[in-house]
Amino acid sequence: MESPSYLNINNLKITIFQAYLFWENVDKNLQNISLRLSMGVKEKTDLIVLPEMFNTGFSMNADALAEEMGGKTMTWMAQAATRYECAVTGSLIIKENGNFYNRMIWMLPSGEYQYYDKRHLFGMGQEDQTYSAGQDEVIVELKGWKIRLAICYDLRFPVYLRNHDTSYDILLIIASWPDKRIAHWKALIPARAIENQSYVVAVNRVGHDGNEVYHSGHSMCIDAYGNTVYYKPEDEDLYTFSVSYEEMVKIRQSFPFLKDADEFSIDN
Repeated sequence: MESPSYLNINNLKITIFQAYLFWENVDKNLQNISLRLSMGVKEKTDLIVLPEMFNTGFSMNADALAEEMGGKTMTWMAQAATRYECAVTGSLIIKENGNFYNRMIWMLPSGEYQYYDKRHLFGMGQEDQTYSAGQDEVIVELKGWKIRLAICYDLRFPVYLRNHDTSYDILLIIASWPDKRIAHWKALIPARAIENQSYVVAVNRVGHDGNEVYHSGHSMCIDAYGNTVYYKPEDEDLYTFSVSYEEMVKIRQSFPFLKDADEFSIDN
């Protein structure tokens, strides 16, 4: 008898870096991340995940900090992807056609890339006055896994992140989520995993930013049943863990409620 197709999809190794970010200092951030990766990535990994605006911190100073596509930070990402032979992802400020975007880059070792522009811009932080919102949902593939890209404030909008008939296997969220609302972060991530029957990998930053907003990390990975695979409050942390495609499929098969979900559409 032929094995089920999902048995041919291997576990995925994911390395997250819950990083302290130096405010609006691209060179220092890239140097720190390079050092930490060189010291901390001790085994083969498939994916390295960095926080939102990992090269600057969550800044509205887009005029001074924005880069063009293929600029310094994307060049660094391509070099890191080649060095570690894995995908590398995180967001940065990109200027394109006169607009600024909070853009999540998905960089492969080949130098090929895809990107997702943050759709939900955080009005309380004036992000909507500085950046243009993305219009497209983006799902990338890695070794048979389908991965939905999302950034920070997107987490609050379950309709936007809804898993349409298992269109994705991992919801990947990068963030600069402040400590004063960390209870919401800790509640919403397991909810997204359970309701979408997918893994949720959520990577936050740590430390104070230039506006004296404190970030306490609490990066985590939650499986499709709501169980914790990885969790780290406070402090920088670089950690590698595995997620199992077979276990995710078993959860979906034992409780197949996604097929009963309501149909809907989202207007841009």
